[in-house]
Amino acid sequence: MPLHIDRKQTRQIKVGEVLVGADAPVSVQSMTNTFTGDVEATVAQIQALEAAGCEIIRAAVPDMEAARAVRAIRERISIPLIADIHFDHKLAIASAENGADGLRINPGNIGSREKVREVVKAAKDHGMVIRVGVNAGSLEKGLLEKYGTPTAEAMVESAVNHIDQIRSWDFHDLKVSIKASDVFKTIEAYRALSKKTDLPLHLGITEAGTRYAGTVKSALGIGLLLFEGIGDTLRVSLTGDPVTEVRVAYEILRNLKIRERGPEIISCPTCGRTEIDVLSIVDQVESALGNMTQPMKIAIMGCVVNGPGEAREADVGIAGGRGQGIVFRHGKVIRKVKEAQLVEALLEEIGKDATNG
Repeated sequence: MPLHIDRKQTRQIKVGEVLVGADAPVSVQSMTNTFTGDVEATVAQIQALEAAGCEIIRAAVPDMEAARAVRAIRERISIPLIADIHFDHKLAIASAENGADGLRINPGNIGSREKVREVVKAAKDHGMVIRVGVNAGSLEKGLLEKYGTPTAEAMVESAVNHIDQIRSWDFHDLKVSIKASDVFKTIEAYRALSKKTDLPLHLGITEAGTRYAGTVKSALGIGLLLFEGIGDTLRVSLTGDPVTEVRVAYEILRNLKIRERGPEIISCPTCGRTEIDVLSIVDQVESALGNMTQPMKIAIMGCVVNGPGEAREADVGIAGGRGQGIVFRHGKVIRKVKEAQLVEALLEEIGKDATNG
């Protein structure tokens, strides 16, 4: 019997026009790495992220220039914009006044209880959501003294304290994240928090690292939590182009059979039988299909020995021979073409399926 993920039913909130929680699809987020005050650069990056499938975007607001830029940015993008605030509660209020759809705050570094309350009031007045973001690297001093180190228990206590305080002010449009760069600590914290709140949870491994190491850590941490039914929205944190974060996020969701977006490329690792340039072909096909949204399984195999057989579940594919290759559909050979025409032939077949689909 196929495995089935039973997702925890959380409260549903609305981030801009995106539903988060309950039975809404697990949404994909990212964060800009431009200077937010540079409106042109920030908008360009967000538009590239939108094309890749990003559904909620966050931008750092470190100063008033960035807070004022929120309005101009929001007017030129289609997805909800979250203002990421640390230390200065006035930046959160200014972001609210300039049209942000939500705030990400760590109440522990915003300052006094009254300052946090002012931020919550601004969010309520402007119909915004708040993400309470707890990170292992920025826990309150009192909790670090109590636990000695930023343990999962300390992170959960911090999150619950902030949630209870904000909800006591009759504000409930909340989601919560509780991240560490350690996979086990993050999983332990989210498991415990999931049992203590019905709020939607934002998943992530913070400061996960570079494209390769960060992808592995994120796939393990986020993937295991999603498999357990925990999580309503997610961000994969990688050093580099944030478009990669979005693509990795969808691959995690695809492989857990939670959501599908765009093509899945199956390609062989190559071996001594390989007589075509598989890597070059994969790169060309991936580049050509970068903004394709229709799900499709595509196989790029290095030889005819196992190509069609191993990739028989693919919608379309190619398998190489000496200076040539075959084009196949659902494991059946359609035609044979020269190596130089393999990419063109494959893209032609993909185009036919995309049109028919």
